[in-house]
Amino acid sequence: MDLKEKVVLITGSAVRVGKTIALTLAKKGAHVVIHYRTRKESAEETAAEIARISSKPLIVQGDISQEGDWYRIRDMILDHYGKIDVLVNNAAVFYRTPFLASTTKDWDFFHDVNLKGTYLGCRIFGEIMVQQQQGKIINIADVSAYTVWENYIPYCVSKAGVIALTKGVAKALAPHVQVNAIAPGTILLAEEYDADEEQALIEKTPLKRIGTPQDIANTVKFLIEGSDFITGAVIKVDGGRSLT
Repeated sequence: MDLKEKVVLITGSAVRVGKTIALTLAKKGAHVVIHYRTRKESAEETAAEIARISSKPLIVQGDISQEGDWYRIRDMILDHYGKIDVLVNNAAVFYRTPFLASTTKDWDFFHDVNLKGTYLGCRIFGEIMVQQQQGKIINIADVSAYTVWENYIPYCVSKAGVIALTKGVAKALAPHVQVNAIAPGTILLAEEYDADEEQALIEKTPLKRIGTPQDIANTVKFLIEGSDFITGAVIKVDGGRSLT
């Protein structure tokens, strides 16, 4: 799929990794749709950056854990562009939850946003893509789905669900829609990490560095433009850390 003139929705694209994905795809000529939940000012700043290098992006707001918000976002995009070519399910929540201190509120929050939000996007936009007989969905998972960190269990389980969802949806939407996942390793450190913890992570990583948002954006770009014969795959972008 050539990105030029394609309509791409990236959830959580006002900041961090989502913003880098949006900028990267806009540079390739895509019509990028910026999504945010609460960071309106950041979304507008990102949209302004994109407008300087490409077409002015559409900005949409919504809570991805809410089905009604997804339908509203869908209608805004179809009213504006008449189609949707690519969905990148990037938005997620992440914070430390030591197991014995975790609550059902934590559990529900991670699964509502990270897993149900991804499910709703796949289902609602997947239906449009099937009708169009073309489209791509890329879900952002996490290598922690395989290793499961003891202080982040609800998060890890929600991302394991994203991987299972990806494989199932790839079958359900074939042959016209390709559905894949990217499993990042350490890309941006959480605020509570100090220099010693950062160095420890680097030492555990064969490529001896922390990843960057651009590493993820480049992989998203590859899954869109590089091949139309990949579906149901999970690409680990972790500097080899999952090998150790």
